[in-house]
Amino acid sequence: MRAACYVRMSTEHQRYSIENQLEALQAYAAERGMEIVRTYRDAGKSGLTIAGRPGLRDLIADISSATADFEVVLVYDVSRWGRFQDVGESTHYEFLCRRAGVGVRYCAEGFENDGSIGSEIQKVVKQTMSAEYSRELSVKVFRGQANLIRHGFRQGGEAGYGLRRILIDGDGVPKGELQRGERKSIQTDRVILSAGPQGEVGVIRWIYESFVAGRMPEREIAAKLNERGVATDLGRAWTRGTVHQVLTNAKYVGDNVWNKGSSKLGGKRVSNPPELWVTARDAFPATVPRELFERAREIVNARARRLSDDEMLDALRSILARKGYLSGLVIDEQEGCPSSSTYASRFGSLVQSYTLIGYDPGRDYAYVEENRRLRERHPDVVAAAVDEIRQGGGRVEPLQAGLLSVNGELAVSLVLCRHFETPAGASRWIVRLDTLLCPDLTIAVRMDAGNREARDYYVFPFADMRSDCLRLSETNEAGLETYRAESLGFLGRIAARTPIREVA
Repeated sequence: MRAACYVRMSTEHQRYSIENQLEALQAYAAERGMEIVRTYRDAGKSGLTIAGRPGLRDLIADISSATADFEVVLVYDVSRWGRFQDVGESTHYEFLCRRAGVGVRYCAEGFENDGSIGSEIQKVVKQTMSAEYSRELSVKVFRGQANLIRHGFRQGGEAGYGLRRILIDGDGVPKGELQRGERKSIQTDRVILSAGPQGEVGVIRWIYESFVAGRMPEREIAAKLNERGVATDLGRAWTRGTVHQVLTNAKYVGDNVWNKGSSKLGGKRVSNPPELWVTARDAFPATVPRELFERAREIVNARARRLSDDEMLDALRSILARKGYLSGLVIDEQEGCPSSSTYASRFGSLVQSYTLIGYDPGRDYAYVEENRRLRERHPDVVAAAVDEIRQGGGRVEPLQAGLLSVNGELAVSLVLCRHFETPAGASRWIVRLDTLLCPDLTIAVRMDAGNREARDYYVFPFADMRSDCLRLSETNEAGLETYRAESLGFLGRIAARTPIREVA
């Protein structure tokens, strides 16, 4: 009998490591004369939903499309299949396998998954226990994170303009400043916020004073900052929205605020009312005096108090008519309009505000926002790729718009490939090659499932560009797989006279 293995590990202890699961599944297969022909894996993935589990999605897609070359799927235990909060979801995916003639066996359980009454009862109990385990763990994790917030420790996210993240050990001794993208590596270490360079601190104070004492609106403040050549912490121009975020974020007065929004057990993210926020006052040194911060907040709130519910919703309809879609950032960019946080506070959530005017963000809205994030991420991804090439010993210089010169010999084009899912849940990427630039190499950066970080790279020599558009899946034909790389450091080690074919 031909078998496939499915293994998953989130952050649990060593008993559930990928290696231990595979060893147990291989022993199970050997005892029963099975041949393991394929392995699907989800390393570091939560079992709450199928959304972030490409391994399970690929397994289900292969089975549903009748391309599976195996008759049974081996899984370590019920919890590895998933800790779905609705046990019916777990049963649904198993049903899709059975309908296609592929069985599912839980190798470490004390029952045979043979459809008998006894096995079905035991399986449902196990599925329910797995779901309950996740619920209890979620409560414990929330309490732990809330406790850390109350002690003044930063929980995720960059510091923001005018602030810096400082890493401290378990005794509170500073260990150094965390740069953008860096994370702590020791579990007992903590992160706190500290004031940034004096120049940035001065800009923050000027923003507050101009808004409160000078009665200068956010858009005018942004324009003056851009005229002075001051960039945000991301190196971009200031906008009304970014200025507004500075004026409404309590971290600038030294408060540590958390749980403004939450996504329980893999569910939809929602905005929480202020009474559910976890706040530690004066958790770290303030960038602006509290009195100045509160006066800025009063001005922001007063703009909303002057409008009735109907007037606020009419303003939202007007923005939708002009822009064609809505988002928190789009709302914050509108002069004379309440902020997105004000809409969330007045109507319970931003999504509820959309519902009241008959607007459904839907898939198209998410696509637009995702593309906007990709455009914003492009400079960071390019910078990271350049760093990897340089770490490999290469010289990288801009050649022309859209092209990089590597070692003075190779003209390289770098394109970001957005991740999307097929209706069956399989991962796909579209590579759009800019053949007009005639690069020696095109580096296609496959983004991860959230389209936030680079997953891996595909390197295409110009000689192989027979089309200006390619479609990539999780696994591709041998010729394409040959060009795949986890890092671009190898480009830096290429000698100047290396033929392009050998580069690939």
